[in-house]
Amino acid sequence: MSQNTIYLIGAGIAGCEGLSTKALEAIASTEVLVGRQRHLDRFPDFPGQKMVLGELPPLLSFLQSTDKRVAVLASGDPNFFGTGRFLLRNLPKERLEIFANVTSMQYAFARIKEPWDDAIFLAVKGRGMGPSIDKIVAAEKACILTDEVNTPAALAKELLARGAEGYEAWVCEDLGMPTEKFTRTDMKGLLTLVHSELNILILIRTWEPNLAQYPLIGIDDDQFASLKKLFTHQEVRAVTLAKLKLQNDLVLWDIGAGSGSISIEASNLIPNGKLFAIEKNSQYLPLLKQNLDKFCARNVKPVEAFAPEGLDDLPDPDRVFIGGAGGNLEEIIDQVDRRLKGDGLIVINAVTLDTLTKSIEALEYHGYQVEVVCINVSRTKPLTEFKLFEAQDPVYIITAWKGAE
Repeated sequence: MSQNTIYLIGAGIAGCEGLSTKALEAIASTEVLVGRQRHLDRFPDFPGQKMVLGELPPLLSFLQSTDKRVAVLASGDPNFFGTGRFLLRNLPKERLEIFANVTSMQYAFARIKEPWDDAIFLAVKGRGMGPSIDKIVAAEKACILTDEVNTPAALAKELLARGAEGYEAWVCEDLGMPTEKFTRTDMKGLLTLVHSELNILILIRTWEPNLAQYPLIGIDDDQFASLKKLFTHQEVRAVTLAKLKLQNDLVLWDIGAGSGSISIEASNLIPNGKLFAIEKNSQYLPLLKQNLDKFCARNVKPVEAFAPEGLDDLPDPDRVFIGGAGGNLEEIIDQVDRRLKGDGLIVINAVTLDTLTKSIEALEYHGYQVEVVCINVSRTKPLTEFKLFEAQDPVYIITAWKGAE
């Protein structure tokens, strides 16, 4: 059966007057016009069959079986969180001719007079907000398509729980309709704002609560709340982070997180990643949470557990850092080996020869290649008019991976 071209047409915001001459000619040449009722109502004089767009699978079945000429009307740009992705995935591309239009998100930014080229665009509509929250907290500007469950208030509640308070918020309602409305507020204002179910949320970061201009890497040791200065110090921290080879969206387990210095600087280097700071010591946990709040490490989740307990509930890691094992080093490495992704890395910091030896033996037993770097740091210490070097204890940084020699 010969099948005609399917026209996928972005209906835009402005109605028929927003369509190009070619798009209107394509519609006029078709026998079936498919779209939401509000889109079909824009063509009262269409002589052919009109079909209200509902669920996408029935539409696909119709398009796969018909030999009629069909135009499908979609909101905005059909390739932007629209029908286009679904049809392109399920139909031969040569059957589709696409007419793009202004997206509702573009239109919203134009109406609030804000540039959008530096924004991220997300759709929680029908998808859930979980993965989107991590992306929002790492962004300077975000535009989100919401739904009746994942509302602006629900998003605000999750973001506030992560410390993401410093945003200007715009709720853009009923775009292109007579009831169109734009409301500017803040994150707390979103919690009680009454609005239409048909809306877009735009968030623009304006400030960070309690956050000074700390560097992405190399935060001074005295900026971390700690007990007896027991945490990974600045120079060792820098080399440790280098050995972890962090990338934008990895999953990192920080086992024996202590005060969280590794997790905090790692969070700056993988803003779209997921980090889990695992700590068993009840004395450290308040300090860990205090540091996470201070540095707005919003993609770090503290986990109170005595590893390897508590690891089963975490997503499989790309990177694992072990800064403290509480006597369970072999058991932790066993668990990590079962869960670590194929191209993952393990980095262990050891301050004793016993830990160094146990680490190498356990890692090699599981088939890892091992590299050890010994870091000897000495800092100047003023003494009257002279400066002397004061040596710190050496730290052994063990990096392990699987793969060909």
